[in-house]
Amino acid sequence: MENGVNMKCRAGWLLSLILAVLLGAMTWKFIIAGQTVRADDGRTVVLLTADERNKVLGEMRGLLETVQGIAQAAADGDLAAAERLARASGMAAAKGEAAIIRKLPLDFKTLGLGTHQAFDDLADFIAGTDDPLAVVGELGNLMGNCTGCHASYRFGIEGARKPE
Repeated sequence: MENGVNMKCRAGWLLSLILAVLLGAMTWKFIIAGQTVRADDGRTVVLLTADERNKVLGEMRGLLETVQGIAQAAADGDLAAAERLARASGMAAAKGEAAIIRKLPLDFKTLGLGTHQAFDDLADFIAGTDDPLAVVGELGNLMGNCTGCHASYRFGIEGARKPE
Protein backbone atom coordinates (compact mmCIF):
# COMPACT_ATOMS: atom_id res chain seq x y z
CA MET A 1 0.00 0.00 0.00
CA GLU A 2 2.78 2.41 0.94
CA ASN A 3 4.53 1.75 -2.39
CA GLY A 4 1.37 2.62 -4.32
CA VAL A 5 0.94 5.86 -2.39
CA ASN A 6 4.63 6.72 -2.97
CA MET A 7 4.24 6.11 -6.70
CA LYS A 8 1.12 8.29 -6.86
CA CYS A 9 2.89 11.03 -4.89
CA ARG A 10 5.91 10.91 -7.21
CA ALA A 11 3.66 10.92 -10.28
CA GLY A 12 1.80 13.91 -8.86
CA TRP A 13 5.06 15.79 -8.26
CA LEU A 14 6.30 14.92 -11.75
CA LEU A 15 3.04 16.09 -13.31
CA SER A 16 3.24 19.31 -11.27
CA LEU A 17 6.82 19.87 -12.44
CA ILE A 18 5.88 19.30 -16.08
CA LEU A 19 2.95 21.70 -15.80
CA ALA A 20 5.15 24.32 -14.12
CA VAL A 21 7.73 24.05 -16.91
CA LEU A 22 5.01 24.35 -19.57
CA LEU A 23 3.47 27.33 -17.80
CA GLY A 24 6.89 28.95 -17.54
CA ALA A 25 7.57 28.37 -21.24
CA MET A 26 4.19 29.78 -22.22
CA THR A 27 4.73 32.79 -19.96
CA TRP A 28 8.12 33.37 -21.57
CA LYS A 29 6.76 33.08 -25.10
CA PHE A 30 3.47 34.97 -24.79
CA ILE A 31 4.27 37.55 -22.12
CA ILE A 32 8.00 38.19 -22.08
CA ALA A 33 9.54 37.29 -25.45
CA GLY A 34 6.59 37.74 -27.78
CA GLN A 35 6.90 36.69 -31.39
CA THR A 36 10.32 38.06 -32.27
CA VAL A 37 13.56 37.39 -34.09
CA ARG A 38 16.89 39.22 -34.11
CA ALA A 39 17.57 41.54 -37.05
CA ASP A 40 20.93 41.97 -38.77
CA ASP A 41 21.11 45.52 -37.40
CA GLY A 42 20.82 44.30 -33.79
CA ARG A 43 17.23 45.39 -33.29
CA THR A 44 14.44 43.03 -32.32
CA VAL A 45 12.00 42.30 -35.13
CA VAL A 46 8.44 41.83 -33.92
CA LEU A 47 6.65 39.48 -36.32
CA LEU A 48 3.07 40.41 -37.10
CA THR A 49 0.61 39.89 -39.92
CA ALA A 50 0.57 42.68 -42.49
CA ASP A 51 -2.72 44.00 -41.07
CA GLU A 52 -1.41 43.94 -37.48
CA ARG A 53 1.77 45.69 -38.55
CA ASN A 54 -0.25 48.42 -40.27
CA LYS A 55 -2.36 48.93 -37.13
CA VAL A 56 0.69 49.30 -34.86
CA LEU A 57 2.46 51.61 -37.30
CA GLY A 58 -0.73 53.63 -37.66
CA GLU A 59 -0.87 54.12 -33.90
CA MET A 60 2.77 55.24 -33.93
CA ARG A 61 2.06 57.73 -36.71
CA GLY A 62 -0.79 59.07 -34.60
CA LEU A 63 1.60 59.61 -31.69
CA LEU A 64 4.04 61.38 -34.01
CA GLU A 65 1.24 63.64 -35.26
CA THR A 66 0.42 64.42 -31.62
CA VAL A 67 4.07 65.36 -30.96
CA GLN A 68 4.03 67.68 -33.98
CA GLY A 69 0.75 69.22 -32.87
CA ILE A 70 1.99 69.83 -29.32
CA ALA A 71 5.20 71.41 -30.60
CA GLN A 72 3.23 73.68 -32.95
CA ALA A 73 0.70 74.60 -30.25
CA ALA A 74 3.53 75.44 -27.83
CA ALA A 75 5.24 77.56 -30.49
CA ASP A 76 1.93 79.38 -31.05
CA GLY A 77 1.51 79.86 -27.30
CA ASP A 78 -1.71 77.81 -27.29
CA LEU A 79 -1.05 75.68 -24.22
CA ALA A 80 -4.72 74.69 -23.92
CA ALA A 81 -4.49 73.00 -27.33
CA ALA A 82 -1.17 71.39 -26.37
CA GLU A 83 -2.74 69.99 -23.21
CA ARG A 84 -5.75 68.59 -25.12
CA LEU A 85 -3.46 66.92 -27.66
CA ALA A 86 -1.26 65.39 -24.97
CA ARG A 87 -4.26 64.10 -23.02
CA ALA A 88 -5.77 62.54 -26.16
CA SER A 89 -2.67 60.35 -26.57
CA GLY A 90 -2.48 59.39 -22.88
CA MET A 91 -3.59 56.18 -21.22
CA ALA A 92 -7.14 56.66 -22.49
CA ALA A 93 -5.75 56.06 -25.99
CA ALA A 94 -3.82 52.92 -24.97
CA LYS A 95 -5.64 50.13 -26.72
CA GLY A 96 -4.68 46.95 -28.35
CA GLU A 97 -5.96 43.74 -29.76
CA ALA A 98 -5.16 40.63 -27.77
CA ALA A 99 -3.72 38.88 -30.84
CA ILE A 100 -1.23 41.71 -31.35
CA ILE A 101 -0.40 42.17 -27.67
CA ARG A 102 0.54 38.47 -27.34
CA LYS A 103 3.14 38.92 -30.08
CA LEU A 104 4.80 41.98 -28.54
CA PRO A 105 7.74 41.45 -26.19
CA LEU A 106 7.28 42.64 -22.60
CA ASP A 107 9.82 45.47 -22.94
CA PHE A 108 7.93 46.83 -25.96
CA LYS A 109 4.60 46.67 -24.11
CA THR A 110 6.16 48.39 -21.10
CA LEU A 111 7.65 51.13 -23.28
CA GLY A 112 4.36 51.63 -25.13
CA LEU A 113 2.29 51.96 -21.97
CA GLY A 114 4.99 54.18 -20.47
CA THR A 115 4.72 56.45 -23.50
CA HIS A 116 0.95 56.78 -23.12
CA GLN A 117 1.46 57.55 -19.41
CA ALA A 118 4.12 60.12 -20.37
CA PHE A 119 1.53 61.91 -22.53
CA ASP A 120 -0.79 62.10 -19.50
CA ASP A 121 2.11 63.39 -17.39
CA LEU A 122 2.88 65.96 -20.08
CA ALA A 123 -0.76 67.10 -20.11
CA ASP A 124 -0.60 67.53 -16.33
CA PHE A 125 2.64 69.49 -16.68
CA ILE A 126 1.15 71.74 -19.35
CA ALA A 127 -1.89 72.41 -17.15
CA GLY A 128 0.45 73.74 -14.47
CA THR A 129 2.69 75.99 -16.55
CA ASP A 130 2.49 79.04 -18.74
CA ASP A 131 5.95 78.50 -20.25
CA PRO A 132 5.79 77.14 -23.83
CA LEU A 133 9.55 76.52 -23.85
CA ALA A 134 9.25 74.31 -20.77
CA VAL A 135 6.53 72.36 -22.60
CA VAL A 136 8.88 71.80 -25.53
CA GLY A 137 11.56 70.60 -23.11
CA GLU A 138 9.19 68.09 -21.52
CA LEU A 139 8.07 66.98 -24.98
CA GLY A 140 11.72 66.34 -25.84
CA ASN A 141 12.03 64.14 -22.76
CA LEU A 142 8.94 62.18 -23.79
CA MET A 143 10.40 61.66 -27.26
CA GLY A 144 13.21 59.68 -25.64
CA ASN A 145 10.66 56.85 -25.46
CA CYS A 146 10.02 57.18 -29.20
CA THR A 147 13.67 57.15 -30.21
CA GLY A 148 14.43 54.34 -27.75
CA CYS A 149 11.71 52.19 -29.25
CA HIS A 150 12.75 52.84 -32.84
CA ALA A 151 16.38 52.11 -31.95
CA SER A 152 15.41 48.77 -30.39
CA TYR A 153 12.54 47.43 -32.49
CA ARG A 154 11.19 47.08 -35.97
CA PHE A 155 8.32 45.14 -37.47
CA GLY A 156 8.40 42.24 -39.85
CA ILE A 157 5.75 40.15 -41.52
CA GLU A 158 5.12 36.65 -40.20
CA GLY A 159 6.24 33.98 -42.61
CA ALA A 160 8.45 36.30 -44.65
CA ARG A 161 11.77 34.75 -45.61
CA LYS A 162 13.78 37.56 -44.13
CA PRO A 163 12.45 40.18 -41.68
CA GLU A 164 11.56 43.39 -43.46
